[in-house]
Amino acid sequence: MALHSAIKGKLISVIGDEDTCVGFLLGGVGEINKNRHPNFMVVDKNTAVSEIEDCFKRFLKRDDIDIILINQTYAELIRHVIDAHTSPVPAVLEIPSKDHPYDASKDSILRRARVKFPFKLCL
Repeated sequence: MALHSAIKGKLISVIGDEDTCVGFLLGGVGEINKNRHPNFMVVDKNTAVSEIEDCFKRFLKRDDIDIILINQTYAELIRHVIDAHTSPVPAVLEIPSKDHPYDASKDSILRRARVKFPFKLCL
């Protein structure tokens, strides 16, 4: 799958706070598609939950995105949408922010993995 993704030029998208997005953009993740839509969204205190949800749904529909990285803080706000996404691609990965550490008990992907693979996961 990784070779297939590399050939077609699949992207990683990011939904996060300014520091998270800037870090990934400096790492070369940022792209704008032919419709002038970026593959990232900077969330701040004035961003409405509906905007985060709409952006996440747009990323799910894009065929050029294989991985969606989202700060766990914002994932909690749209948990119902993330839990409804069951397809393996795009993969949704919850990441920490500098202000909020990662909490494995809140990660829906990890919870699904524990159901399928009941052995203890080390985190």
